[in-house]
Amino acid sequence: GALLALSKPPGLPVLGRPGELSLVALLPALRRRLGLPAELHVVKAPARYGWGVPGGCSGGASPPPPGLRAAMSPRECSGLVLLSGCHRATERLQRFFTDAHRRGQYPATYHAVTVGVPAEAEGEIRTGLRWQRQGNTTAVVPVLAPGRRSLARKEVKSTLTRYRVLGAAGGCALLQLQPRTGEWPPNTPPRPPPPARSHLPRASPAFPEQLPVHLTLLLCPALGDHEHSSRVGRVLGVPFLLPPEAAPTRTQVLDEELLCRLGLSPQQLRRLPLHLHLQQLALP
Repeated sequence: GALLALSKPPGLPVLGRPGELSLVALLPALRRRLGLPAELHVVKAPARYGWGVPGGCSGGASPPPPGLRAAMSPRECSGLVLLSGCHRATERLQRFFTDAHRRGQYPATYHAVTVGVPAEAEGEIRTGLRWQRQGNTTAVVPVLAPGRRSLARKEVKSTLTRYRVLGAAGGCALLQLQPRTGEWPPNTPPRPPPPARSHLPRASPAFPEQLPVHLTLLLCPALGDHEHSSRVGRVLGVPFLLPPEAAPTRTQVLDEELLCRLGLSPQQLRRLPLHLHLQQLALP
């Protein structure tokens, strides 16, 4: 069967509501255009909103609690989408991605443009993540010291992202990001695999919103992140972290110099897409 890789633009959801333009809705037309005999399905896609994507994109990431909607706009990050026309190949690839995470490997590599430059040129971001109710919506918030019980009950996911600064100019940076979920416990060396009956979490792909939230912990939110960038405040040009409950969602605030370099007016800023891109996928 066919195995295809596409580069998805920002703003096009993998899934959409009935009648809404989405990548999945375009797959039948793509199959006909390429003259492929078998139906195409998604094997892997950019994982900003990881749950509910057919063909294994959810990767075990938790959806919002029942009855609550996520406090996220429908815009998604850009990047590679892996498609398959063979169910056997899809199952093999999904096992490969799952096994790679269990072995401590990082099969997915993202690039991000950030507002701000990390203090260290490379490092790791380790924290727990959980859903938190905010009015009638939910948001993903960090839990810096999650307890074993909350992790075992899967109320909190222990997450890790490796980062490396690829370049910096004008107060912005290009970062390489490699996410994982399910490190147990946080900030400790890896241990042997747990017994089969253990309820400890297994390594899996990124938790929804993991990368944008982790970037705020670096005090360097992604360019175009209108969901989490308000968590990074500034006093006399020095960034600091605000608690999520004190930082309601708003259009990202950029200084006049950066706006000028981008050729944007403050009124156009809301349309600036999230600069987070799935750059590379390792394959068996």
